[in-house]
Amino acid sequence: MKRIQKLALMIVGVAVMLSCNSNYQKSDINLNNGEKWTVNNEMKPHIEKGNALLDSFISQQDKDYLGLAKNLKAQNKALIKSCTMKGESHDELHKWLNPHMELIEALSNTKNDKDATLIVAKLENSFKTYNTYFQ
Repeated sequence: MKRIQKLALMIVGVAVMLSCNSNYQKSDINLNNGEKWTVNNEMKPHIEKGNALLDSFISQQDKDYLGLAKNLKAQNKALIKSCTMKGESHDELHKWLNPHMELIEALSNTKNDKDATLIVAKLENSFKTYNTYFQ
C-alpha cells in the first residue's frame, strides 16, 4: 500500500508541475523587491479556504486529521486547476506550494494523533509563510 501512496504522490507532483508549466526549483522563497508577490484573484480563494479550514480545525480542536487532509487536497486541486500565473511570481508560489502539498500528503498518511498534531503545526506555519510572501 505504501508503494501505491508514493506513486500517487509522485503522479500528483508531476501533474502539478506540468499543469502550471512550472520551472520550480526547491529553494527559499524571495520577496518581490521587498514586497509580497501578487497571487491571481482566481487562485486566492482556494488558498484562503484552505487556511480557513485549518484555522477552524485548530480552534475547534478537531481530531479528524484525515478529513482535514481530504478537504485541503480538494482546495489544492481547485487551486491548481485555476492556475493562470506565469513568470517569477508563479515560480515563487511553487516554492511554497510544493512543500505545502507534501505536508498535506503526510497528514493523509499519518497513523497517530501525535504525528498528525505535528504536521498540523507545520501546516499552520506553512500558511504563515504564504502570508509573509504573498498577497
